[in-house]
Amino acid sequence: MRSRLVHGTSISLTELSFGGASLGNLYSVTSEDDSRASIGAAWECGIRYFDTAPHYGLGLSERRLGAALAEYPRSEWVVSTKVGRLIVANENPTRFDSDFVVPGDLRREWDFSRDGILRSIDDSLARLGTDYLDIVYLHDPDQCEDPRAAMTGAEALVELREQGMVRAIGIGSNSVPAVAALFLQADIDLAMLAGRYTLLEQDGAAAVFEAAGDRSIVAVGVFNSGLLSTPRPLPDSMYDYQPVPGDLYQRAHGLADIAEAHAVTLPQAAIAFPLRNPQVVSAAIGMRNAAQVRANVALYEAGVASSVWDAMQREGFLDPV
Repeated sequence: MRSRLVHGTSISLTELSFGGASLGNLYSVTSEDDSRASIGAAWECGIRYFDTAPHYGLGLSERRLGAALAEYPRSEWVVSTKVGRLIVANENPTRFDSDFVVPGDLRREWDFSRDGILRSIDDSLARLGTDYLDIVYLHDPDQCEDPRAAMTGAEALVELREQGMVRAIGIGSNSVPAVAALFLQADIDLAMLAGRYTLLEQDGAAAVFEAAGDRSIVAVGVFNSGLLSTPRPLPDSMYDYQPVPGDLYQRAHGLADIAEAHAVTLPQAAIAFPLRNPQVVSAAIGMRNAAQVRANVALYEAGVASSVWDAMQREGFLDPV
């Protein structure tokens, strides 16, 4: 599998990467067997970049990922996790956490302070079973009530990078303004942009790329929460984890028409689209079992001819490059 270098660093990311939210039982249970098998299949297929976060299953994703990756040489894989949500004891435990099917005996606590970030990194190192982190992202600072959260967190991460505790730092968010602002205001290395630079949606993403300059982007949510994950968008498809607005549903079908006319599928084009941009170093995809891993790798390896992009541009679905 091809790799791309994160600009200004020695970190090389495989163009297709493993998104770890499903390891935390996002919306439904991922069995222990499927969890380990999906990571094993990713390794066999050449994927070497794995992303996770404490938020995913209240630490479950990190624990599962760390246990599975322990079988492989540490120097051969890259891991990113996130800071900003500390996992703490829940004084009022619930049967299940919201969104993630895990016991609600823990909860998240916003904390982008230096001490909070240090504590979060220590906890992540323990859950992952590693003594260093390749990439650490500020996780959704735009959702925190503290207007200084992003800059406070970035200042702390810059210090930790200078001390050698982490190799690269950035922000992970679906907010174009938040990502663009931090590129302009802080010395971050890269950003994980979720759902805003996809085959279906490029509105506003140009602001991120312009603010980034030479710095790198990891594209996440290339299927827009499932809308682009099937050859034909399904009536119950989701967009940004919500029911799909009618205009976007029709737009997705228009993209599928063009893809079919050129003998490619909608998910095949969705994976290939962000990697057309040299600033995008990887496309991270959530994969719940080994079959999904192998299917997505096959779509990635198939590629998409330039004639498909030309047709989509002519029909007004893509911005000119």
